[in-house]
Amino acid sequence: MSLFKRLINESWLPAHQSKSIYAWLIMLIFFFLKYIDTQFNTLELSLAILCTLAFIPLYLASFWVKGKSGIVIALAICLLGLAWAPINPGASVFIIFSAASCACIQPTKLAYAVLALIVVLLIAVSITFKLSLDFLVPSLIVSISIGAATIMQATLRRSRDKLIRSQEEVAHLATIAERERISRDLHDLLGHTLSLITIKAELAGKLLTRDPQACQQEISDIEKTARNALSEVRSAVTGYRQVGFTHELASAASCLNAANIALTTRIDDVRLSASAENILSLALREAITNVARHSHAQLCEIELGTEGNWIVLKIKDNGTRLPDNAVVELGNGLVGMRERVTAIGGQLILEARHGLSLQIQLPDDKNKNQQKQQGVAA
Repeated sequence: MSLFKRLINESWLPAHQSKSIYAWLIMLIFFFLKYIDTQFNTLELSLAILCTLAFIPLYLASFWVKGKSGIVIALAICLLGLAWAPINPGASVFIIFSAASCACIQPTKLAYAVLALIVVLLIAVSITFKLSLDFLVPSLIVSISIGAATIMQATLRRSRDKLIRSQEEVAHLATIAERERISRDLHDLLGHTLSLITIKAELAGKLLTRDPQACQQEISDIEKTARNALSEVRSAVTGYRQVGFTHELASAASCLNAANIALTTRIDDVRLSASAENILSLALREAITNVARHSHAQLCEIELGTEGNWIVLKIKDNGTRLPDNAVVELGNGLVGMRERVTAIGGQLILEARHGLSLQIQLPDDKNKNQQKQQGVAA
């Protein structure tokens, strides 16, 4: 029933699969070359068409199944090719498709075992029916190459998906832990102070008619206590802001390490405003996520410093996904990053050269204010 609904809704491929999967079906032309160049038997052509119509659902299903259930599909496609091999050399395309469908089999060792079985069956049929080497050798080379490549690609994709899920779980747990820490800190920070203010306020109410001078003293103490509490809260909030970029930098190191990407950093002592730190932290998180998921890089470099009246964050990788001077397409993450940067008068620069280089420049308001104050003092 679910398959029927997918056919109705035209969702024939999983979301992570590219539409280019359909283009591979063009290879079926090789299966019908025999009936174009020579005279053909009508019954044989009819059976070939039925065989192709049976193959297409198997091919699409290979992208949906998971685990050991993929063995049935891979071997079914292989048997289609082996059945036609003695009378139609173009049936080698089915052998190639069966080798490629091994990618859906888990674990990876089992996928390679099924690929080896397909190769053995191909050799056995070729020897039994004395098929020419012109059929056997290309079929073996292409099947083994494509089969191994698709298995490795599928393994890499599953590892990447697992890494992404782990990152999301770690980020969720870190958020919960941070909320709990803030809750504990605020309780420890304000619990005693607010209790003291409550007691003194009750005492001041009792002394209001009996001893106005003592009541005034209690009110004065309440004011001092409240001011001290406000100062402590401001200090605590400043502390939380200061660890924002540092926390994201530590998370970036953990993320890149999990993706087997080396990291080098050069972080200068830069005084960041709350808004600037928030923007740089979010930008660092988005950039590192893109590097880990898409760049195919071995090294990532992060630099934070000042250039004139600008705070500059540079993130560069040596990935091979983009050719030099390529036009970088902005996804939702980069679009949001650019909007946040430009909202406070900054700019974002992307450049593809020996990898991808991202540079964020934000106005250094604190440095400007300090220079103004020094000018007024002079």
